Amino acid sequence: MMLKVGMAIVAVVVLLSLLAPLIAPYDPTKRAGPPLSPPSAQYLLGTDNLGRDVWSRLLYGGQVIIGISLLATLLSASIGFSLGMISGYIGGKLDKVLNMVMDSMYAFPSLILAIAIASVLGPSPLNAALAIGVVYIPTYFRMARNETLVVKSSLFVEAAVSLGMPRRRIIFRHILPNLVPSLVVVATINIADAALTESALAFFGYTVTPPTPDWGLDLSSARSYIINGYWWLLAPGFFIVLTALGFSLLGEALGERIGKRGD
Repeated sequence: MMLKVGMAIVAVVVLLSLLAPLIAPYDPTKRAGPPLSPPSAQYLLGTDNLGRDVWSRLLYGGQVIIGISLLATLLSASIGFSLGMISGYIGGKLDKVLNMVMDSMYAFPSLILAIAIASVLGPSPLNAALAIGVVYIPTYFRMARNETLVVKSSLFVEAAVSLGMPRRRIIFRHILPNLVPSLVVVATINIADAALTESALAFFGYTVTPPTPDWGLDLSSARSYIINGYWWLLAPGFFIVLTALGFSLLGEALGERIGKRGD
């Protein structure tokens, strides 16, 4: 049930974002009607303080948050996972140095570290993806290193070592396939975290610049109007929660299935 719900939520959010050019009724960056118009047949989710269609901005804003979250996850997974496997298999001084670096990064609150990196790089989707990606490298490093230490002690790895098989071949042929299921689960859940982090960065103006649609940026612009009763401007916040919930449910369900197979 959890898997189906998660897949359904993710599918809906992704499809709406991909189909934005086809189904968005208005240009998300231009005025579509009177400012702060309530939801109606003409404006499905009303208009914002500048008269832009909220529904159109939601559709296009999903492209930004999902794109950045996926790119950040790919970056952090590829770097952290590779370093974790190498560190866990080789060990020694390299393992100690990498552990020290990752522990230092892990000590910082993820959002604060992401804001610090993004503020140095400047506001842009690519810089935001880099900032978020760097923040989550230690997560993949720890997972890959711990899993590698377990697989490394297996009999089939010891047999490969005794036969003189090169380290690279052992890592990619014997260790990596055993780590892929855990990687998929962690990456799926991490997309949810990345989406929340991206929204926070956008809220503070570190992702995109106006008038580019972004859920976090739109929520930031609307905060002074929401408290005055313009409730429909909360729609970006709802979609942020929905997206994070969908990927979290999907990741948890995949984790349970993989765990049952392992038992």
